[in-house]
Amino acid sequence: MGWSLWSSSPAAPSSSSPNRPTETNEPVSKTTDPTTTSPPGTYPPVPLSQKKKSISWNDSLNATNWDHFTEPRVLIPNLLVVGFAVGLWAFYRSYLRRLARAQNIDPSYFHRRSLLGKVTSVGDGDGFHLFHTPGGRLAGWGWLRRVPQDRKELKGHTISVRLAGVDAPEGAHFGKPAQPYAAEALEFLKSYILGKRVRAYVYKRDQYERVVASVYVRKPPFFLRKDVSKELLKRGLATVYESKTGGEYGGPVMREVYNAAQETAKRKRKGMWSVERAGFFGIGKREALETPRAYKDRIRKEEAGIKEKV
Repeated sequence: MGWSLWSSSPAAPSSSSPNRPTETNEPVSKTTDPTTTSPPGTYPPVPLSQKKKSISWNDSLNATNWDHFTEPRVLIPNLLVVGFAVGLWAFYRSYLRRLARAQNIDPSYFHRRSLLGKVTSVGDGDGFHLFHTPGGRLAGWGWLRRVPQDRKELKGHTISVRLAGVDAPEGAHFGKPAQPYAAEALEFLKSYILGKRVRAYVYKRDQYERVVASVYVRKPPFFLRKDVSKELLKRGLATVYESKTGGEYGGPVMREVYNAAQETAKRKRKGMWSVERAGFFGIGKREALETPRAYKDRIRKEEAGIKEKV
């Protein structure tokens, strides 16, 4: 009986033992939750379907995430900046870009736009050179940006302008004599616009690469706009431009205005109209004025006759 007490056969587990789990007949699941089986301090494995494809360093530098640029918070500000830049460039090209010569004027300007500038020289009674100053004083001309004074600086940087609607007496050139009052017309135009700021409403470019334009200048004391062509006609220093086709007057209304100004000067015998004579008390041979158009036609015929003889 004493030997049985020291037997090595294991004793049956007691159901009341606190350190051993209770055996049950329920089947044990082979799948386990990885979150409960992972050792402390480690992360659970990521399924293959959720793993990101590895990208080389060079590919990552060249890759562009376009989705970022299509987001409204990124796209809208960029569109606003681009639109503002394009609008600013268009405004500059239309209103602030300086035109150096008549050849630089786009045909879209004709009958639609005007040029603001300073008269740098006067060549004859109906033509001058204009230095274009777009924007005027608001763009800094006269206080931030200067108009050149030297002829060398101005060469190739001025626009040749022909006054619309009028024809001044022809001066002496190429060995041809000057018409009466050609010098007076030239001196008047110099005193009236030389060195002044004028606005020219451009209509076309003629065969001599001049811009035909109606020109206005402001004169004291009230600085009202004065039509330079009309002022020449009022003083009898020009005639209304005679042409069947191609003449520019600034519209039918202005042509009538010019005709009325010429008739008034003619009636008052101003300027070149004082040369016209109707004879003594209206009796005798009438001395008609040779208009600038008639003068040019006569000179052209004489030159053609000389060439035929040669």
